[in-house]
Parts: sequence; C-alpha cells; structure tokens
Amino acid sequence: MNFSIERLRRLDDFFRSHPLTRDARYSAWLRFLAWQLRSSMGAEVIVPWISGQKLAVRRGMTGATGNIYSGLHEFYDMSLVLHFLRQGDLFLDVGANVGSYTVLASGVCSAETWAFEPDILSVQRLRRNIQINGLEHRVKVFEAAVGDQRKDVSFTVGKDTVNRVSTSRLDNDVRVVRQVRLDDVINGARPSMIKIDVEGYEENVIAGADATLALDSLKLIELETLSPVIEKKLEGFGFSRGFYDAFSRTMRSHEALTNPSNACFVRDWEFVNKRLAEAPAVSVLGKEI
Repeated sequence: MNFSIERLRRLDDFFRSHPLTRDARYSAWLRFLAWQLRSSMGAEVIVPWISGQKLAVRRGMTGATGNIYSGLHEFYDMSLVLHFLRQGDLFLDVGANVGSYTVLASGVCSAETWAFEPDILSVQRLRRNIQINGLEHRVKVFEAAVGDQRKDVSFTVGKDTVNRVSTSRLDNDVRVVRQVRLDDVINGARPSMIKIDVEGYEENVIAGADATLALDSLKLIELETLSPVIEKKLEGFGFSRGFYDAFSRTMRSHEALTNPSNACFVRDWEFVNKRLAEAPAVSVLGKEI
C-alpha cells in the first residue's frame, strides 16, 4: 500500500463527517484495510453491497471504493435515489461512470434506468455491474456524452470519476466520442428523476433538455455542478431548490444541516415528500435509513 499522509488525512476527514461512519470510524478503517488486502490479490473484486446487490470493484475506482468504506459514498444524494424511486419509474443516470447509482435505482428500487456514459473503460465496468446483478432487463446503456447538440466531442480518458468533455487545448489524453441531446433520445419516455454528474458540463446537458424538463412526470433533478444559468432555467420549468434530510425523510426548501455532493431541484413538493416518507427502509452497514 502506498498512501501519502495527506491522502490518509483526507480519508479520515471523510469518515469523521460521513453519517454512516462518523460514529464508527474504526470499522470504516477496517473495511479500508480489508479492501487493500483483497484488491492486491486480483484485478477485480466482487463486493456485496445493499439489498443483495453487488459491485465489481478495482483499484482506482474512487466512487465504488467509497461505497465499500462508507456504505453510500454520496450519502444524501444516494439516499434520495433509494427513497424516491419505485418500480415503474424511469431514472436517467447522466454520467453513470461504473454504475453505482444505476445499481441503486434498478437493483434496489426496481426502476428502469437509462445510463449515459461515453468513456470506454467506464462503460465496460458499468456493463459488468449491470451483468453481475442481473439488471440487463431494466437498464439501457447509451455509450455517449450528453450535451446541447448532436455532434462528436473530445472526451478525456484515464481519469475515472473526473473524466469529462474536454474544452481545453491543454488536455492531451482525449478521444472523440458521440454526443446526444436528452430531447433527442427521450422519444415519448417519461422520466421521474434525473441525476447529472458530468464534471462541469451540466449547463450543456440542461441546454439540450427543454422538452424533457417540460414533462410533468419529471419530479427530481440532481446536479453535481450548479450555476445561475441552470438555476434560472430550472425555475422557469417549475423546479425549485431542495435540501434532503435522509433521516427524517423530508425534502426542505431551506438548507438543512447536510452535506450533499449534488444540488437537488424539486417539482411537485407534496408528491415528492409523500413518496420519500412512504419509502421502505433500506439497511446500509447495519443501519436502517
């Protein structure tokens, strides 16, 4: 194992602040050490996860290994997916990476997922996680970036969760990938929730989604990067900023004492809060959420 003191400090800060590990840091460190030993013996490790689901994990898969250590790497955002989605819903996972959110949506919640991921290596790992959980009948994979135009774009490679559409001439290690617009692929489908994690390209995704945003079926949007342009546009479609408390199962219109990774926007607050309150409990690291 080769870890700098600074990296270990950041990991300890993560354990101290995470709702599922802050009172059980010793157990989190044991899971970390166990993962280092297991992963040193093989390229891929199949890890039991939540509600009978599994993850195929390799060294360097930041989000997936975070799930091993803490149960849910992005606790509040992942809890929202677990509590909101139901069988029969359509979830759009834009920037799916290796499929952690896809497995939660389709494996735990039994929703249908359309997963968008342009990176060749990430797509292979995404399909692997779909396959080991038997989710082929619920998940459709789009090997494409998502943006405001149908065209080819440059996309970085080898950066795991921070791969992105390249807009800089300083990016040397890139490949050309296909880009689609959400409005061009929806084709009569009715999504209930969208998660967008595209490393700063969120404005472009939203710009190509007017017809999608207008669908009355769409109640929740999670975005990693928020800008005034995005906020103004979403407000124009009837969405407003929400803050989710996973323990009380309440979506609030004012900032709660939480630390979400993504910004959340809600339309039809009564419907959303009713669903959240009625969701079955999910056991994560022995805790019911």
